[in-house]
Amino acid sequence: MNQVDYLRISLIDRCNFRCQYCMPEGSELSYVLQQDWLTHDELLTLLREVFIPVGFTRFRLTGGEPLLRPGIVKLVEAIAHLPETRDLALTTNAYLLAHLAQDLYDSGLRRINISLDSLNPQTFEQIVGGRMRWQKVWEGIQAAHRVGFSPLKLNVVVIPGVNDHEVLDLAALTLDRAWHVRFIEFMPIGNASLFANEGWIPSEDLRQRIRDRWGLTDSTVLGNGPADVFQIPKAQGTLGFISQMSECFCDRCNRMRLSADGWLRPCLLNETGQIDLRTALRSGISTQTLQNQVSKLLELKPEINFKARESGTSGGYTRTMSQIGG
Repeated sequence: MNQVDYLRISLIDRCNFRCQYCMPEGSELSYVLQQDWLTHDELLTLLREVFIPVGFTRFRLTGGEPLLRPGIVKLVEAIAHLPETRDLALTTNAYLLAHLAQDLYDSGLRRINISLDSLNPQTFEQIVGGRMRWQKVWEGIQAAHRVGFSPLKLNVVVIPGVNDHEVLDLAALTLDRAWHVRFIEFMPIGNASLFANEGWIPSEDLRQRIRDRWGLTDSTVLGNGPADVFQIPKAQGTLGFISQMSECFCDRCNRMRLSADGWLRPCLLNETGQIDLRTALRSGISTQTLQNQVSKLLELKPEINFKARESGTSGGYTRTMSQIGG
C-alpha cells in the first residue's frame, strides 16, 4: 500500500453541468445547504491541525464544480501557501475558467484537470446535459494553456456508443501540445442505468486502437494518481489510462476524499469508515481527537479498500459521483 498523502477536497456539490456519468438521469439531487459546507476557516483548520500532521501534503480541489464556490481564488491562495503543501491541483469542467485562469495561477495554483469528453459540440452537449457549452469549455482550456498551467490534463470518461469513436481524435491532442489526455473507464457510480445499458470499454482496448494508429510507449512522466501513463512516439504530451473497472489498483491508492459537508471517505468504492468531521468540529471536539480518528482510519484503509470491492461496484451508493467529488 502506498503512503496515503493525497486528499481530494470537494468544495461544493453543485455543478452547472449534468454529465451522464456523474448524476442520475431524470432525478433531482438534494444539495447540501451552504451553511452546511465546511467554511474556508474550518477547512484550513482541518488541513493545518488534522490532515497535515498525519502526513497529507498533496491536495486536489473538486466539486461538483469547484469554480462555483464563492471565494475560490482566496481559498486556493491560502492552501497553496501552507508551508507543508507539496502539490495543489484543481479539477474543473472549465465552463467558468476563461476569466479565472490568470487569477488562479497568480494565487499559486499550477496544476489543473479539465473534463473534455468530446471534441464534437453536439456529442458534448449530449453528455453534459446542456446546450452551447463546448465553446466556453474550449476557451477555458485555451486560457489555462496560455497562462502556463503545467501539466494541463484533459479527463475523458469513455462511454460505449457515445464518445468511444473519438478516442483517436482526443489522443491526437497530445501530438503537438504538452497536454496530458487521460481516458477513464465508465463507472456505475452516478448513473447505474446508463452503465447497465452501455457498459464500459477496457483501457487495453483503447490502448490497442492507439497502438494500431501511431504506436505507444511507456512514458517517463509519472502522475500522483492511479493512471498508467503512455506516450505516442515523439508526441509532446502523454496519454493516461485510469482502469478502475478492468484493473484493480487498490494497492496503489494514496488518497482519501473530503466532501463539501465535511465527511471524510477513505475509499471511492466502499463507504465503510466515513467520519463526519464538520459536525465534530462544530461540536467542539478537539482537533487532536480528530487527528487521532483520521490516523486510525489510515491504519484501516488497506482493509477498507479491498473489502467487498466487487459488491462495491454494484451501483448501491448513498451519494453520486458529483456529491463524492470524483
